[in-house]
Amino acid sequence: MLATTEIGIDLGTANILVYSKNKGIILDEPSVVAIDTESKKVLAVGHEAKMMIGKTPGRIVAIRPLKDGVIADYEVTTEMLKAIMKKVSKNIGMTLRKPNVVVCTPSGSTSVDRRAIQDAVRNAGAKKVILIEEPVAAAIGAGLPVDEPVANVVVDIGGGSTEVAIISFGGVVACHSIKVGGDRLDDDIIQFVRKEYNVLIGERTAEEIKKEIGYAPIDHEVLTMEIRGRDLVTGLPKTITLTSVEIRDTLKESMLHILEALRATLEDSPAELSGDIVDRGVILSGGGSLLNGLREWISEEIFVPVELAPSPLESVAIGTGKALKFIDKLQHAAK
Repeated sequence: MLATTEIGIDLGTANILVYSKNKGIILDEPSVVAIDTESKKVLAVGHEAKMMIGKTPGRIVAIRPLKDGVIADYEVTTEMLKAIMKKVSKNIGMTLRKPNVVVCTPSGSTSVDRRAIQDAVRNAGAKKVILIEEPVAAAIGAGLPVDEPVANVVVDIGGGSTEVAIISFGGVVACHSIKVGGDRLDDDIIQFVRKEYNVLIGERTAEEIKKEIGYAPIDHEVLTMEIRGRDLVTGLPKTITLTSVEIRDTLKESMLHILEALRATLEDSPAELSGDIVDRGVILSGGGSLLNGLREWISEEIFVPVELAPSPLESVAIGTGKALKFIDKLQHAAK
């Protein structure tokens, strides 16, 4: 069966999500591609490729073609999108014939970055490509009234970057974007374990540590976790025990960068919208917003209510899909 359809794509540094207005989230895969460096052939995309990270022979490399929310490797991104489109067709049980696609872009991206995203999606088989700023998509996905003249503050903590934006009447009023996200937190943990314990761990282990015992800078009941890595002195496998206090202190600097971006954005807010922010508060979205204690910590620091989006991991993807009905207003506001 052939169908012309409309889909929304959250082209994230860590994950790609695809949303269809009829079926909701129809695909959620890591933004990872496994490539044979000799033949330049794509061997796997998504979950299969992520499982290969750090476990493949020399000629096979698992790479992330997106960095900080923008395309770092154009050719590989195009191949990845083609594979994603095939998976989407399989998941919905019909062939996607030149779909109209809404794709989110970081608010700090350049015109060159945006053109690269448009071209890559078009080369993957899209008929029409509409770009929408990531914070706006996150706000729509979180169910905020973005088309009304009231302040909607969104903190979107993704894999490669964090975007803080105040959105009113379909447009971004004030915005700050920093290159601190889930990947930076994982890297902080890897460096800490290496420096403190002389043990080398991989990205996947660091991510598990962050999810299990990672904390924002608040007091909490201490948790422990056993992890395995390679001893840098003996070269042998080694098991160590980490505490949530150690990880909290390790992540503190990156957390303060995110808080600083939020404060800077609130300082840029027009006076009329500041009253709305006190009443309506701040919405957190993105995978990084699930860090233990983050909501409580930010609320204490900025003295306004802070809430988690209904589906933090899926907010941007849902917003890109639902954005089609807002597009006229959004484009009007952007002019």
